Amino acid sequence: MGEIVLHNYFRSSTSYRVRIALALKGIEYRYVAHNLRHGEQHQPEYLAVNPQGLMPALVWEDGTMIAQSLAIIEFLDEVRPKPRLLPDDAKGRARVRMLSQMIGCDIHPVNNLRVLNELRTRYGADDSEIANWFRHWVNATFEPLERILATSPETGRFCHGDEVTIADLCLVAQCANNSRFNVDMTPYPAIAAIRDTCMEIQAFADAAPARQPDAV
Repeated sequence: MGEIVLHNYFRSSTSYRVRIALALKGIEYRYVAHNLRHGEQHQPEYLAVNPQGLMPALVWEDGTMIAQSLAIIEFLDEVRPKPRLLPDDAKGRARVRMLSQMIGCDIHPVNNLRVLNELRTRYGADDSEIANWFRHWVNATFEPLERILATSPETGRFCHGDEVTIADLCLVAQCANNSRFNVDMTPYPAIAAIRDTCMEIQAFADAAPARQPDAV
């Protein structure tokens, strides 16, 4: 069997999610960085790995390539099941996926780098307008997410109970992105508390953007 390779970018929140999962499961891998701001994801060498040209992409031991962070994490949870990142029960798994997809499907697609770059080049948005756009879409989902987490009996120390799940990986990675755009976390005490609890875990800290070899 070959090595495990993660193609990613230190600041990418989707890459951050996967790095946390790999760290939690103690999976060793080779870190391959592609600078999204320099357009390295569009180079032929990377497109040969992932034709979509997006980060991250995981190349497994047998050469299988898996893209899309949530698909990668669920794959890792199946092939290396400890610690589990999805609950054992169907309702619990559905709730964790719901929370994860609120971030992964409702915030990230409209706030990722290629969309923000398009706002600049196609519509002439400046830094202030970009930041306002980013904060608008974060708040549009964080407001209901806060209510769900604050009022649900299924919420514990983490998004779902007292064990880390995929939802926590998504939440922490999104909060890291939020800090770059000065998102006010004051209205979101439940989210902030879960983030802080997660960051006490070494795997979350080790996977953080600032600790990656391509961090600049």
